[in-house]
Amino acid sequence: MFRNQYDNDISTWSPQGRLHQIEYALEAVKQGSASVGLRSNTHVVLLALKRSSGELASHQQKLFRIDNHMGIAIAGLVSDARVLSNFMRTECMKSKMMYDRPMPGSRLVSLIGDKAQINTQNYGRRPYGVGLLVGNYDEDTGPHLYECLPNANCLEYFAVSIGAKSQSAKTYLEKFAKDFGEIDVDALIMHGLHALRETLQQDKELNINNCSIGVVGKGQDWHVVEGDRLKAYLDQLESGVAPAASAEDLPQGEAMDTE
Repeated sequence: MFRNQYDNDISTWSPQGRLHQIEYALEAVKQGSASVGLRSNTHVVLLALKRSSGELASHQQKLFRIDNHMGIAIAGLVSDARVLSNFMRTECMKSKMMYDRPMPGSRLVSLIGDKAQINTQNYGRRPYGVGLLVGNYDEDTGPHLYECLPNANCLEYFAVSIGAKSQSAKTYLEKFAKDFGEIDVDALIMHGLHALRETLQQDKELNINNCSIGVVGKGQDWHVVEGDRLKAYLDQLESGVAPAASAEDLPQGEAMDTE
């Protein structure tokens, strides 16, 4: 990425038909720490890798609660994520006040796409430099997992990863995607941890400080797994215990090299 005469504002097209500021915003998502999402027939699990600016600093927040039935994981600019998460919470409150029902996930994702698209066509604005993974459970239609990007593309997935080195996680998810539908939430979390570990640098390991897990599903409101329960999952990951239905294919023992 480099500066050129066609990237001064969002409304200027290059001769190749490109909007450079949108590409820069997508690059901001790629530079952010990875987030992974998976869904089964009953639950959605979001996992995120948290960064710290230094030894004395706390780790950034990567998971946000939107409503009892919904949460998001982010990759990119955290400040932009806060703006979008506040907008999503407001829309959920409006739905409860006006219609006395939770906001459907598909409707809220559509509103996010509309809000992001406005910033791609008006002079003086810039795209949001953050990608969102939205996990929600609707009583009528079940669990859903969506990806929202700065170019206003919003798609639904069975499993997806965004952020730095996300392709390594996607490769893992594609390999085991056929197993996700029928497994329980614990096995789904373990698959997510294996995928998230693929995005790490070779000298790093997952721990309770740099890893976040959020779960929502049938009979469960959105909650973040932390403390002793998170440590139990990480201990299981380090011991090489494979998730159900795929034991012969999963790495045993130490983490796989990623590049």
